[in-house]
Amino acid sequence: MFSTLILLLYYIPGFALFGYLICLVIKALRKYIRSEPVRKEKTETARSLGEVLKNQRVARGMTQEFVAEALGVSRQAVSKWESGRSDPSTTNLMALARLYGLTPEDMLKEVR
Repeated sequence: MFSTLILLLYYIPGFALFGYLICLVIKALRKYIRSEPVRKEKTETARSLGEVLKNQRVARGMTQEFVAEALGVSRQAVSKWESGRSDPSTTNLMALARLYGLTPEDMLKEVR
């Protein structure tokens, strides 16, 4: 009887901690699920220059290597532009627009 009581007192904090962790996970999941409309709206409206450049390249069936060779830059530079880690220079932006058959203004209008 005494040993059962000691075991029970030993396990109660563990059960309480487990219950608390489960509660935290449920709260986090509920918050994440409720934020879906906000996340969806943000992804629909936010188009960076990198996303526009990538969409234009993919729509024309070009590879990053082809674009890089056409502009005289490295493939890594094109990758950085498309991922948003850097922006192309004005000269390169104008060359990209020409390559994609657009005016620079039309391409920049797609950026929000």
